[in-house]
Amino acid sequence: MRTDRTAGAPVSGDDQGERVILDKHVKPAGHTPDPAPTVVELSAVAETPWQSGVGIVAPYDFALDRELWRWAPDDVSLYVTRLPFVPVPVTVDQASALSDGANVARATRDLLAPEPLVVGYACASGSFVHGADGQRRLRQCILDAGAPEAVTTSGALIQALEALDLRRIAVVTPYVDSVTDRLLNYLAEHGVESVSSVGLGLLGHIWKTTYSEVVQAVRDADRPDAQAVFISCTNVLTYDIIAPLERMLGKPVIAANQVTMWAALQAMGRQPVAHGQHLVDATARTAA
Repeated sequence: MRTDRTAGAPVSGDDQGERVILDKHVKPAGHTPDPAPTVVELSAVAETPWQSGVGIVAPYDFALDRELWRWAPDDVSLYVTRLPFVPVPVTVDQASALSDGANVARATRDLLAPEPLVVGYACASGSFVHGADGQRRLRQCILDAGAPEAVTTSGALIQALEALDLRRIAVVTPYVDSVTDRLLNYLAEHGVESVSSVGLGLLGHIWKTTYSEVVQAVRDADRPDAQAVFISCTNVLTYDIIAPLERMLGKPVIAANQVTMWAALQAMGRQPVAHGQHLVDATARTAA
């Protein structure tokens, strides 16, 4: 049997194997038929197309799965799982709970069945709340749980800053001051100076933050002596505004979801899908 997508219904026949006619355009009455439709012989495909996998461990309130997918090449699949619910607002206590090693290890083991090449811990605050040592412990617990490679959002941030040779940045967060301060301390441990910071003071529903709110916060945080601006939190939408912000400011703008996917794909020898984002473009040129 072959399927004619133009007609939208199966067409019987005694052809050997299955064929799919890819000419999807319905022609108007009186149109001269094309001499031959494009045909793919599905029976000639002997193997399932290979999909490389990235495992993602996300906070229970993570609402932006689609955002992560936008950086993924077509032949890379994301396997996403969430950490247990913690009934507290977005504070240092919540970040500490999200970094619980036993829960992260359990989530990692849940992701191993489809054999990801790397597991990413997609939470900024959970990976910087206990400083540089805490980030290293978190990454190690993912590896100890069986992941072939591991990245965390805050570890990826430092990796990105080093790749771009950035040492003075402005910081934008959705957090209350106590959480933002933990991020600034984490950066200082790595020799990165935060020349300014703006926190939105949110205790919940961070994924509802609008593009306009993020853009205004970036404008407020930017300083002439800042080499770049970092937008923290994987629950903040940024994919569409990174490139326009870079053009507006004339400097790199990096974001939590961006660095997480960039580092995860780098770990498996791949590049993210993005246009006009300095981190992606600059490191792609270096890799080439």
